[in-house]
Amino acid sequence: MRNNTSRLFIKALSPQALFFILYSLFFSSAHAQSVIDEVVWVIGDEAILRSDVEQMRLQAAQEGIRFKGDPDCAIPEQIAVQKLFLHQAAIDSIEVSESEIASGIDQQIEAWIQMAGSREKLEEYKRQTVSQMRSQLHDEYRDRLMVQKMRMKLVEDIKVTPSEVRRYFKDIPQDSLPFVPTEVEVQIVTQTPRIAIEEINRVKDQLREFTDRINRGETSFATLARLYSQDGSARNGGELGYTGRGQWVPEFANVAFNLTDPKKVSKIVETEFGFHIIQLIDKRGDKVNARHILLKPEVSDSAIARGIARLDSIADDIRAQKFTFEEAATYGSDDKDTRSNRGLMFNTVEDGRTSRFRMQDLPQDIARVVDTMQVGQVSRAFQMVNERGKTVCAIVKLKNRIEGHKANISEDFQVLKNVVLNRLREEKIQKWVTDKIKGTYVRINDDYCDCEFEYQGWRR
Repeated sequence: MRNNTSRLFIKALSPQALFFILYSLFFSSAHAQSVIDEVVWVIGDEAILRSDVEQMRLQAAQEGIRFKGDPDCAIPEQIAVQKLFLHQAAIDSIEVSESEIASGIDQQIEAWIQMAGSREKLEEYKRQTVSQMRSQLHDEYRDRLMVQKMRMKLVEDIKVTPSEVRRYFKDIPQDSLPFVPTEVEVQIVTQTPRIAIEEINRVKDQLREFTDRINRGETSFATLARLYSQDGSARNGGELGYTGRGQWVPEFANVAFNLTDPKKVSKIVETEFGFHIIQLIDKRGDKVNARHILLKPEVSDSAIARGIARLDSIADDIRAQKFTFEEAATYGSDDKDTRSNRGLMFNTVEDGRTSRFRMQDLPQDIARVVDTMQVGQVSRAFQMVNERGKTVCAIVKLKNRIEGHKANISEDFQVLKNVVLNRLREEKIQKWVTDKIKGTYVRINDDYCDCEFEYQGWRR
């Protein structure tokens, strides 16, 4: 910023950006010895702190994530690119629902519990309660989903024809063809352990108590949400933000959209996630801003044991050929997503659905069971958490296993199509990010001046 052009650029900056720059300059010079944290990048009006970089480094180490090139350069660049996507998502009014966020958080926490061995061991290891973990993960998962949806929107118009796929791979040497990893097709039967009526009544009584306390003016809805709600929105006092009807499950939306008095608390609402009470904050056009408290009844160990015993009996009858796995799935499974498919699981991919899963794409609990099974074998019953965050009991059948092999156009057309499609999409994303950088104010700490970045234009 030593020429007239740079001085003119500074005048156009917002007060927030100028503050971040001055803050960074101040703490990187005279007060360098006492710095606890500092701004290392500025992207438009957004700052990236050194603590943000260190936090991502720690998280990557815990999850075994590797970065392209030098992590010291790749990590802040990745954060910066995410901020570009989030900024565009806000402009384009991209939204994610609280149910999407809650489902992702529940799956992450359940995976941690499985790795730690128990809920108690996980809390001991992380030195946090599970509720605190949910609260801490909320914004991270929201941003992750926003970025995913923004990326999908940017490339939604890209299509490839069969002739383009054949032309692309026509002259590729055999040793350059992609390797298709082992894939499996899995059928599943699930049953949800019954929750004792006493447990349901306990939860409802607690919600009624909350309602009475709010109505008597003893406390606020938001305070009780922060203290007791088992949803990621608890950290915001249960507030969900302006949301369209279609982004909430129907049972919740029907009540929330019919509320008219912000001083009133709704009746108890049961959804697939648990039991809620809701309070209206505001209505704006076809969107509602509401807050809620979610409580989830606990499944007892004895109920899980009964569910596993019941499914083991069904599995034994299938092995004895009293009926087929397909019939058990059609008439005895609680999983509405697979019941109509005779138990066959489907994997959602960018351009549709497929019954083939790579092992790493299967839910962790299922992959662990399927890994050692033979084709046609029916598993013993086991406990798992489904995509809605509910504890269920399950049995699976390995329907098919396609061993890893070099892709060929006749058997793996979809795989080859995805290679071409992903290449075109990545090219568009690369161009979008590069163009976005050119139109965004960027300031980088001198520590990163020698970095080799993935995208061009960060340094000017």
